[in-house]
Parts: sequence; C-alpha cells; structure tokens
Amino acid sequence: MATILNIETSGDICSVALSCDGMVEYQLEDHQPMNHAQKLAPFIEKCMEEMSRRDMKADAVAVSIGPGSYTGLRIGLSTAKGLCFGLGIPLITISTLEILAVKVMFRSMEWTGDEILVPMLDARRMEVYTAAYDFALNKIISPNPLILDENSYKDLPDDRKILFFGSGAEKAKALVDIPRAEWIDGLNAYARDMTALSEKAFRESRFADVAYAVPEYLKEFQASVPKNKL
Repeated sequence: MATILNIETSGDICSVALSCDGMVEYQLEDHQPMNHAQKLAPFIEKCMEEMSRRDMKADAVAVSIGPGSYTGLRIGLSTAKGLCFGLGIPLITISTLEILAVKVMFRSMEWTGDEILVPMLDARRMEVYTAAYDFALNKIISPNPLILDENSYKDLPDDRKILFFGSGAEKAKALVDIPRAEWIDGLNAYARDMTALSEKAFRESRFADVAYAVPEYLKEFQASVPKNKL
C-alpha cells in the first residue's frame, strides 16, 4: 500500500492530492490562475501535517511532467525533486495528456472501451499540445505540438468514436470535421486525477531520475519582450 503525494501544476490550477493505495485521502486546490508559486509550498506543508497527524509516511512524489505551462511545470517539478531529495523517496512523472485521458475514461460508464481519446492543451493561437490514445493508453498519435487546420486528425480511424477534450478543444470545434467526434467541455487536470496513474507507476517501479528529470515541453520556450521595451 503506497502513500503518494501528487502534484499538478501544468495549467492554471494548482493542486495537490495525498493518495493511499490509489484512493485520494486529502486534497487541496487553488483556482486562481497561475498562482503556483504562492500556493504550492503551503499546500505541501498542509499535506505533510495531515500525514503526521495520521501517522502516515510518503512513499513517493508524483508530478505532472507536461506539456503545459512552462512556469507551472518548472515550479511543480523543482518542488517535487526537492521533496524526493529531502525525504529520500522516488520521483514519479506523469504526462499531463495521460492525466486528462484517464479522467475521461472514468467520466462515464457508457463508454465501450473502443473510443479514441484525444486530449488537447491550449498552446495559444491555433496551436495545441495533443496526442491520441486507446483505452489501454497505447499511443495512436504520440504527444506533439499541432497547428490546427481542417486536416487535423484526419488519419484517425473513421469507424470509432473520437473523444476530444481539454483546454484546446474549444477552438478546434470549428475546424476539425470528424464524423464520430464527441466534444467534452470544461475538462482540467487536477492532482486527484493522477492517482490511478501514479499508483500504477509505483507498483511497476517506474521511477524518474531525480537529478535529470525535465519537463516535457514538446517545443522550445520562446521568451517575449515586454511591449513597453519595444
């Protein structure tokens, strides 16, 4: 039975969840956009207090590894690494796209299991970070940055229902013409959505190198110049 501290900072929402044997025991969330630097450390401190109160000990730290916000991912991963170094426990890294995919799997009892899962994270303008998975999380399309147009996702099978979701899905609706598409609105990744994946990774001893783990940005960071300096 593993006790895992889960950290999700890939998007606007900062969240942590304490899980035991895959079940959420304690969770904290902040919905103020991009407030990770202020909220993450106090959230983790509260989780540590909760573990102490219940005589629990963390066996691993799991963190969303991206794609997503450059700043959020750096804050989440650096914090997770510090905890692992300090506590002497392993690090688990989880794809943000897979977190969303698993969340959709558990969303409905109506799914047949033959659907294709297509998470889409907004990458600004008409670009998204995306992938496609089956219900075993086998990759049909590997994670990649994609500039949306009318031909996007045309290579996916046309005889299966395709589920589109995530922060980038809304802007794709007007462009992507897929006959058996279903659009799921308002879906965000939370730390509580990571627990099945982090528990599975722990059981299989799929740990990241604490020293060398880096976020999966999918594309290079491009710094912008403030307008008042142009």
